[in-house]
Amino acid sequence: MNLDVKILVVGDRGMVGSALVRYLTGAGYKQVFGLNRSSCDLTRQLEVETFFEQLRPDYVFVCAAKVGGIVANSTYPAEFMYDNLMIETNTIHAAYKVGVQKLLFLGSTCIYPKFAEQPIKEESLLTASLEPTNEAYALAKIAGLKMCDYYNQQYGVQFFSAMPTNLYGIGDNFHPENSHVIPGMIQRFQKAKLNGDSAVTCWGSGTPMREFLYIDDLAEGLVFMMNNFEGPGFMNIGTGEDVTIKELAETIAEVVGFEGQIIWDTLKPDGTPRKVTNMSKLHNLGWKHKTNLKDGLDQTYQWYLENADQVRS
Repeated sequence: MNLDVKILVVGDRGMVGSALVRYLTGAGYKQVFGLNRSSCDLTRQLEVETFFEQLRPDYVFVCAAKVGGIVANSTYPAEFMYDNLMIETNTIHAAYKVGVQKLLFLGSTCIYPKFAEQPIKEESLLTASLEPTNEAYALAKIAGLKMCDYYNQQYGVQFFSAMPTNLYGIGDNFHPENSHVIPGMIQRFQKAKLNGDSAVTCWGSGTPMREFLYIDDLAEGLVFMMNNFEGPGFMNIGTGEDVTIKELAETIAEVVGFEGQIIWDTLKPDGTPRKVTNMSKLHNLGWKHKTNLKDGLDQTYQWYLENADQVRS
């Protein structure tokens, strides 16, 4: 992408989309546009196609999605299936109709089988059953990935996909009940510190291992992929490194300044023992993450403190 091309970020107000806009504008791209629910209803084909026809972007990043935690995915599977299928179908087809040069569709590593061999290779896709609690979301994302492949096959376009690992950073959701593990822990340890609590209780044994990618690294990696990968297909994007949940909790406590005890409630479920991506393909293409976990947590915590009145908590 040269600096004068017209770039569209679909879902520019979410954590991923806003990080992409921040990175693109900082890198000097002059025509960066956003598309979100205030611009048009992404589940309505006519509205999306009208927007694309008027803007006629050269490059498109599809970051918009209906997302949620285990409870939301289990309670509203029809909504997760319908909304995500409509968002990706409408944007991918509209991009094809107006002749977009390249499109990058953002998926999730939840597309992989529940018991995929670790570290997870891209070739694991569709080799076994999915995690039941987020099956609807995963199936919708797989459909978007395959749609890009089939449009390449039939129409000769350059549409491809990226599968990010667990993300955290600026713009995250710090809701005490609906957040993911890192913002949830930051919020809880901060509250305990302010209250002078002597201990914080965390779920499970602390032994499961997880991988985390800082959001600004993701944004840089997606732009790298747009500039260096022509598809067809998809690639993982993560660190290829993992830590135990216990190590994560101890690091967050250190970052926040909570000096009390961390108690592990082993009656609560642990989930999958390990989940980490194989990063060979993207590493071989020439990209690697830059932000280590401690530095990323420091930056996330500082942003949380500076935006305490505005964060979703």
